Amino acid sequence: MAEKKRPSKAARSASSGFTEEERAAARERIRELRARRPGTKPDGESDVLAKIAEMDASNRAMAKRLHALVRANAPELSPKTWYGMPAYARDDQIVCFFRSSQKFKERYATLGFSDEANLDEGQMWPTSFALTGLTARDEARIATLLKLAARRT
Repeated sequence: MAEKKRPSKAARSASSGFTEEERAAARERIRELRARRPGTKPDGESDVLAKIAEMDASNRAMAKRLHALVRANAPELSPKTWYGMPAYARDDQIVCFFRSSQKFKERYATLGFSDEANLDEGQMWPTSFALTGLTARDEARIATLLKLAARRT
């Protein structure tokens, strides 16, 4: 009987439907969940600052500024990592996050809001924004969004 050949690693990863970056993000999420086991209290601030420090210069500059905006405009949100990205939570539920452009090899970074964010406006509203830089006007808009997102309903 002929021996079956095992598919190559490249063929297996291509057939899984996930990119290497997506699999790495999933592994990071598993590490985050394990670090939050009962009886442990991870230092979300340190974790977020460490992730920001790993970013390239342009992403790092935006992430640092966004972190400062969140801390100033939505201090009730707790910093934590989420799939290896800086994120901010209320009652352990992610409200907003920053994804660097290098995370999934995209041409822009993303500021995103989850369904926990109170941004509802009519029948349709934005939940993520592409970022290539931050101006004072952008920061003012983000500050307003953060205040809305963090409020309790």
